[in-house]
Amino acid sequence: MTSKFEQKINTVEWLLTDGATGTNLFDMGLMSGDAPELWNEKYPDKIAKLYKDTVDAGSDIFLTNSFGSNALRLKLHNFGNRAFELSKIAAEIARDIADCCDRTVFVAGSVGPTGEIMQPVGDLSHQLAVEVFHEQAQGLKEGGADLLWLETISSPEEFKAAAEAFSKIELPWVGTMSFDTAGRTMMGTSPAAMVELISALPNKPVAFGANCGTGAPDLIRTIQDFVKSSPKGILIAKGNAGIPKYLNGHIHYDGTPELMAKYAVMVRNSGAKIIGGCCGTKSEHLLSMRTALESEVLTSSPSLEQVELEIGPFTKQIGNETKRHTSKTRRRRV
Repeated sequence: MTSKFEQKINTVEWLLTDGATGTNLFDMGLMSGDAPELWNEKYPDKIAKLYKDTVDAGSDIFLTNSFGSNALRLKLHNFGNRAFELSKIAAEIARDIADCCDRTVFVAGSVGPTGEIMQPVGDLSHQLAVEVFHEQAQGLKEGGADLLWLETISSPEEFKAAAEAFSKIELPWVGTMSFDTAGRTMMGTSPAAMVELISALPNKPVAFGANCGTGAPDLIRTIQDFVKSSPKGILIAKGNAGIPKYLNGHIHYDGTPELMAKYAVMVRNSGAKIIGGCCGTKSEHLLSMRTALESEVLTSSPSLEQVELEIGPFTKQIGNETKRHTSKTRRRRV
């Protein structure tokens, strides 16, 4: 049976999703090193405000504050036994916000990486990874999520484990990887390789794409690479709001609302259908992005030269290109 989310995405030109979680929670007082997921219980009003600000800015989909609410990540904070519960609370708060809207808004249960390296390189087994992802997904479903949203994945093995876990949950799902190392993930996966990976999955995502990584120009280029391998795929683009800079003890992103508006239009024209922001993206960015997407008509895909001229230089070198480099920064959907 086709879900409401699948029906919606197949009948529209684009959908706007949300921005950063960490950036906005830091503005609310979250301290570096703290687990944001614990705020679902400790400060539910702040989490509700995070969600509501996103919806008020025009998002059609917003992610729950559950990026790290799996047993392995929470274990670092001595809360490994509360993965299901904290995931459920995150989705319950989101469900209340979505149900109060005067338009259809979808709650996406955010599922981030386990934080462990999978076999054969690391120690995390496929079976344990499936169990960890399944527990988190169950909590998100019971809390009222409309879909599961796997994000910021680097390892194909971890992507496979999440897909298997999600096959046990009766919800649609989408998945994004983070491409920040010369057009590949930290574990060496290219956009083309991700398409091959997804084509072999028994439980395929409704949509897939990229999030985080480096700057908005690089994200646009990644989407264009996806189109080459999967021209009919429903693609997701969640680029960072500019480049991170360390100022006065905090990380700041230099992307303006105007820059993110240009990015949103360019990445849609490049082939993305679900568009949002990642690190550094706030409600003012989302509002500008929605306004631009509504006012600018769909045109042909921009050239890389046009992207660089209007959005800024690429930060990573791919193939024989000679583009500007920056140091690698990582990463918790901030």
